Amino acid sequence: MMTPRPCQPVDPPEFGPAFRKQLEELLAWRRDVRRFTGAPMPEGMLRHLIEIAVLAPSVGNSQPWRFVEVVNPARRQAIIAEFERCNAEALKSYDGARAASYATLKLAGLRDAPTHLAVFNENEPEAGHGLGRRTMPETLHYSTLMAIHTLWLAARAEGLGMGWVSILDPERVKLALDVPPSWSFIAYLCIGEPCEEHLDPELVRHGWQETLPIEAVLHSR
Repeated sequence: MMTPRPCQPVDPPEFGPAFRKQLEELLAWRRDVRRFTGAPMPEGMLRHLIEIAVLAPSVGNSQPWRFVEVVNPARRQAIIAEFERCNAEALKSYDGARAASYATLKLAGLRDAPTHLAVFNENEPEAGHGLGRRTMPETLHYSTLMAIHTLWLAARAEGLGMGWVSILDPERVKLALDVPPSWSFIAYLCIGEPCEEHLDPELVRHGWQETLPIEAVLHSR
């Protein structure tokens, strides 16, 4: 039987009004960035961001996130080609004005972002010993999503932008990046210095989708 570690309580930091206001601003400025200057990130920045990302909670402390920095030019080009293939297929699913609008959207910064980061989920992690996910195994994926959001906020706090490229076939991405079979693809992220700043979401700015009011998402039962 495992002996629990002795509890060593510490005093939590105080998060005053000024900090809480800045936190709200950080959340509001966390936007999907698709336009980058191309300037390289500072040395060690990616590692620093990942160290913050893995502070995210995970079911049973399973820590299922796996990050792959894509630096090989051929692998990057394979991802770009896959995005272009999937994007062309997606365009075919629309017609009329909606198709014309879709065709004008910039949906990825793959050619300009200095850092490409693929995020996978280890579906059979030894860490955690299965705790908390017997009835809901999808909580492993939720855990990795929490790490991505934490990474996004950390990048924004450093003045960096991040864009999530979702118009990709997961199995083709796994093949292009040659990852273990037990990994499932979660996200392909572009990170770098943004070449423009906007408070509103790009899809709102370009008339694709309005932000839903609170009344549409907050319910009581």
